[in-house]
Amino acid sequence: MKTARLHSCNVLKSGADGRQLWQFAAGNSQVALNAEARLVAPGPLPVKLVNKDWRALWQKKLNIAWLPTEQVFLRVVHLPKCEPAELHSMVELQLEKLSPLPVNQIVWSFEPVPQSAGELQTVIVIVAERNGVEDFLGKLETDGYMADRLELPFLHQLLATVIDGDGAWIYVQAAETKSVCLVAWWYGGALQQLNLLNLPPGPPGASALAEQLTNIAWAGELEAWLTSRPCWRLVADDTVAAVWEPILREWANEPIELVRPLAPAALAALSAQRAARAESTANLLPAEFAARYQQQFIDRLWMGGLAALAVVYLFSVLIYRGALYVLQYQTEKVQGQVVALSGDYTNALQMKERVRILQEQVNLKFAALDCLKTASEKLPLELTLASFSFSKGDKVSLRGTAPSDSQSKITEYSDLLSKALSNGALLFSQVNPPEIRVNANTATWTFDCTLQRSQSE
Repeated sequence: MKTARLHSCNVLKSGADGRQLWQFAAGNSQVALNAEARLVAPGPLPVKLVNKDWRALWQKKLNIAWLPTEQVFLRVVHLPKCEPAELHSMVELQLEKLSPLPVNQIVWSFEPVPQSAGELQTVIVIVAERNGVEDFLGKLETDGYMADRLELPFLHQLLATVIDGDGAWIYVQAAETKSVCLVAWWYGGALQQLNLLNLPPGPPGASALAEQLTNIAWAGELEAWLTSRPCWRLVADDTVAAVWEPILREWANEPIELVRPLAPAALAALSAQRAARAESTANLLPAEFAARYQQQFIDRLWMGGLAALAVVYLFSVLIYRGALYVLQYQTEKVQGQVVALSGDYTNALQMKERVRILQEQVNLKFAALDCLKTASEKLPLELTLASFSFSKGDKVSLRGTAPSDSQSKITEYSDLLSKALSNGALLFSQVNPPEIRVNANTATWTFDCTLQRSQSE
């Protein structure tokens, strides 16, 4: 069976003596008690325990409420075995015969009961008056509790009881004004009948129960499911058993076996555990209430999200305005400093430009000296350098003479200059071919060189 992934589960018990709330942590289909609250005075339940917030989207919280037993009718029906998905339809076909009220005036559910023998399957049908359920849910809503499941605690107590033979199990829940008694008749390994009785408190209630048991036993004999004298088992706490057991023993004229019931906290834990494991199918919460609660939860998340977004927006606007004011103040302060320093800044720029020009002039002088030195060192003995010109920061013009039979030396000289190095790099980026003019025995030559940029800077 597929289990429901729950993070926490609340179980609420409402009664004339007050309300009791248990919260369980759920994990791996097991539950552990987290908190317990008992409220005597009417009023809202603890908000932190019962309310669902946005974390419930991935940390599922289940709210279970116990419906008062006196508002419920129980019937036992035996149906042919079928698939679980078909069981609802089969019970619905029997509903008009089983319900003590018109079908349109009831809320109903059912719970399959395990059995050890028989070809049929046993189902407990739970019927409650719709008006009573709606009034009960309205009171829960007033207290701030939106139930996801509406259950009957007697059923969990019944299913938790170990059945060790044929007989009648009598579950007694005593109160100051009245006592509620559930009688479960087990015969042939199956649950044959359930009787939910509202009785007077104390000894009168035990005497009235004895009369009711006599009538039920006669009816069981007529219906042929009571095949032997039943064994009687009283499921009640010590206080109730001390009053009821002697009267029932005297009526039955045989021993009454006492069975200790589950404590309220243990019964609540069983209810939460069966819900976490998806074992319990009985849920009397009307479908329209479940849909409305879900819609209210979604609307509450939307409204909460919009409110949070509005707060974040307002907070962001305040931060933006504050940051803008700070930046404006800092800008005005810097602008004042700029105005105060503008004169010094202009003077500094002028001084920097003058220094740059002077440095450039010095660099050009050294570059010109390097070019002149290189031109002198590379000059062949046959050639005569007549003029040396350095212009535009990187243009070098050389002019000279040579014997007419030494023209090859002029070309060799231009090649040497194109390969000349300064500080490990070429001194000239470009050396133009020489122009040679021969006049009688004398040749006049000239060519231009372009200084490497790094050398001229």
